[in-house]
Amino acid sequence: MANPSPEWRTPYTSLSEDIFYARVSPQPLLNPRWVDVNQALVSELDSLIDFDQQDTLRAFSGGHPLHDWQPLAQVYSGHQFGQWAGQLGDGRGLYLGVSGGYEWHLKGAGHTPYSRFGDGRSVLRSAIREYLGSEYIHALGIPTTRALAVVSSDT
Repeated sequence: MANPSPEWRTPYTSLSEDIFYARVSPQPLLNPRWVDVNQALVSELDSLIDFDQQDTLRAFSGGHPLHDWQPLAQVYSGHQFGQWAGQLGDGRGLYLGVSGGYEWHLKGAGHTPYSRFGDGRSVLRSAIREYLGSEYIHALGIPTTRALAVVSSDT
């Protein structure tokens, strides 16, 4: 039975804001359109999110949130290019919350406080390569991050 209204949690927000994350609104895309919707993953999630609705396209392109999404960019630290980099963070991805045992994110959602010099967007060919690669890895039975959809736009 499909879940028409998935329950959303945002456990990350129980941590201290400004230390572990910054609340960020996605920057909407201009004239968004679906490149592909991962119907196999939609079925696995057992959700009735209707990908034929304009509201859904707007949500997945940063224009209007679904459910109880509370977008935020996460802060982390570590080594980068063989050197300690100190504070890093989500430069183009936004954490939306948890539903159905999955963490949901928007990638290429726009500039965040951790974007450094980038614009916070994703190049379409890179997004498609990641999408196809993750589905291939999943098909091999290896746990991996998966994409629910890829969106393109005029921006």
